[in-house]
Amino acid sequence: MQRKEPVTVSDAINRRLPQPKNGAGRDLPAAIGVGVGLGALVVLAVWAGPLAWYAVVALAVGVAMWEVLSRLREHSYYIPRTLLIILGQAMVWVSWPLGAPGLVAVYVTAVLALMFGRLFHNGRHRPPINYLRDMSVGIFVLTWIPLFATFAAMLSLVSTPFASGAASIVVFMLCVVASDTGGYIAGVMFGSHPMAPAVSPKKSWEGFAGSIVFGVVTGALTVKFLLHHDAWVGGLMGLGLVICATLGDLVESQFKRELGIKDMSALLPGHGGLMDRLDGMLPSAMVTWVAISFLATFTP
Repeated sequence: MQRKEPVTVSDAINRRLPQPKNGAGRDLPAAIGVGVGLGALVVLAVWAGPLAWYAVVALAVGVAMWEVLSRLREHSYYIPRTLLIILGQAMVWVSWPLGAPGLVAVYVTAVLALMFGRLFHNGRHRPPINYLRDMSVGIFVLTWIPLFATFAAMLSLVSTPFASGAASIVVFMLCVVASDTGGYIAGVMFGSHPMAPAVSPKKSWEGFAGSIVFGVVTGALTVKFLLHHDAWVGGLMGLGLVICATLGDLVESQFKRELGIKDMSALLPGHGGLMDRLDGMLPSAMVTWVAISFLATFTP
């Protein structure tokens, strides 16, 4: 007769707790370590002031554009990598003295340079090949990375009557991190209904619900105690950030799916490339800047 092993207290507790439905899908120790390091860099930049924050954003833009443009060139897209990275840096830094009007001016200049430069890439006597495809993807990259990221940089220069630009950055970062954390936990523990299986099979409605809960609560608390405004305003802003972050994840998933790649690079252990971490933050930065600018303008 087979002898039964005694049931320990920990076994009994584990049986009562809900068990994860999905695997983590990453090297958690490495991912946590890298995440803590990136968080520390952000905190240091915010503490040091706007110039340090601009430098961090500009570095992130440069690395992310290098990753994305390199993957595109590997798949036969012709896009002037060096030129676009330089123009992306110009978009970030010109917003320091000139704000949003300067950003728009450089963005339009970059689009024109891409349109006209790609038109005559093969000279005057030979037609360009895949002109519409390559030009459109180049404009997409300019919008996706440096345009959206510059709004994150400009957060350091926007302040409400009750809070500084540094507080606005902290609100933005905490909301996005909360959205990612809530979505990850809920997706691993309960995810069973894919949100967009044709684009990202692992992203579930349960994970999206977790993102909404964490993002809205974090938005309400941070806006209340850091920006000293109504909690319901923060809840709405948190909801907007969650939606943009989720759609940003889906956009990058489709981008990688069309190229047939898993990660943008192997730069960050446990995460993939830097762009794999920025995909949800970039559109969320624009929403945050609009919301904070609105509060700064119309708060009595």
